[in-house]
Amino acid sequence: MITDTNAVIRSYLTTSSTKVDPLIALVSDQIYCPRLKENATLPAVSYFTRGGTSNPHIEKIVSPSVQFNCWADNPIDAREVYRALFNALQGIQMVKVGSYYIMSAIEEVQGQDLVDVDIPNYFSVLVFYEIMVRADT
Repeated sequence: MITDTNAVIRSYLTTSSTKVDPLIALVSDQIYCPRLKENATLPAVSYFTRGGTSNPHIEKIVSPSVQFNCWADNPIDAREVYRALFNALQGIQMVKVGSYYIMSAIEEVQGQDLVDVDIPNYFSVLVFYEIMVRADT
């Protein structure tokens, strides 16, 4: 059975913990997969799995590469959301999320500041993570 890693990630990012609370304080429940909804309240985070690997010998483990966009109405606040996401994810190990474990999360590419000229007042920081997830059963 294939793990819904997007659901595992969302559950982790919306569940109160010492590492996640600063992110929740900034974005509340404004965490979207796969894209930011139209006219979304900012600040917010959107993410989706863009690829990754699975292990043919250990089918309970998958390692998706996940793209995150940290959104705000100005570049300074977008970077603040990125820092909160970084602190929530970078280096976590063996975090139980429902019937899964996030075994590790490693930033693949540091945050890149983006400006979308087609959407005024929406600024984002783009970042990629490799997140290893294992089914508990």
